[in-house]
Amino acid sequence: MKKKDISLTEKEVKLKSEAADRKGKALLFLSGALFALLAAVLSICLGASGMSLGKLWSALISGPGPSAAQRIFWFVRLPRTGACLLAGAGLAVSGTIIQKVLSNSLASPGIIGVNAGAGFAVALCCGLGIFTSWAIAGAAFAGAVLSTFLVVSVARKSHASKTTVVLGGVAVTACLNAMTETVITFVPDAALSSRDFRVGGFSAVNQARLLPAAIIIIAGVILACTLTNELDVLSLGDDTAKSLGMRVSLVRNGMLTLAALLAGACVSFAGILGFVGLIVPHIARRIGGSESGRLLPFAALLGAGFVSVCDLLSRMIFAPYELPTGILMSFLGGPFFIWLLRNRKGGSV
Repeated sequence: MKKKDISLTEKEVKLKSEAADRKGKALLFLSGALFALLAAVLSICLGASGMSLGKLWSALISGPGPSAAQRIFWFVRLPRTGACLLAGAGLAVSGTIIQKVLSNSLASPGIIGVNAGAGFAVALCCGLGIFTSWAIAGAAFAGAVLSTFLVVSVARKSHASKTTVVLGGVAVTACLNAMTETVITFVPDAALSSRDFRVGGFSAVNQARLLPAAIIIIAGVILACTLTNELDVLSLGDDTAKSLGMRVSLVRNGMLTLAALLAGACVSFAGILGFVGLIVPHIARRIGGSESGRLLPFAALLGAGFVSVCDLLSRMIFAPYELPTGILMSFLGGPFFIWLLRNRKGGSV
């Protein structure tokens, strides 16, 4: 009887622990969802032309119409807020994946060449005299993804070690930045034309430009959330992952490619938004822990709310003038990065 009682007690403890874990995860997701929802509502309602909750509900129910409130909601505020939510979620998940894969708490999408590749592609596009929003968005996405493929191919030839990925990213980024400056030197107008993209912001976002990127971001976030077990195993170290039967190089390259697709899709309509992929994963990890099943969805919600709040502040701080969102994020991200450097212990996630 004693053994039976002990085994029952162990089962009860295990069941209680699992129930507490599920409850904690549900509360975590609920808090993240509420933060993102509150940020979205404030982003839609506040601004140069204020909109009450009543007008918001009326515009949402009645659809696009002739009234000023309806036009502002459907063609200005909703696309912009949706862009903020998508960019925040995509960049946060991208940064979380990169930090986990490389076991480096200071890693972000820029470290695998995303920003440099997108910047060069946009500068080249403008230098060739192509200024349409679709062309610039497509060039940014293609440049971000191709530069990451280049980094991954370099790492693959060196067995895709974490150090090689980082060093390859630094080298590719330096070369692409030099190529960007070369284009700007020979075609000065390219610097002016690509300025908004290089600063980063949401003032030029529209529904047509947002839709293709939205599909990629939503699909990428869902896919990342289904690969949390692989991500946790990979973060244990190469030797441990190999002992568990994982093909480390293949999984690492696949994860980095997924992170590049997410970041590239965000960059295509929002421009280069620094520090989102660095700040949000750290905050999410401190609140929700490092287990990927919790971390990735919570980081997506937190990133969506964070970028929405930053965009709202950039519109209101110097109203009626608007500060580009990327500049505000740099003001926030610079001190945060210095704080990380001062408090960092080792290079682990």
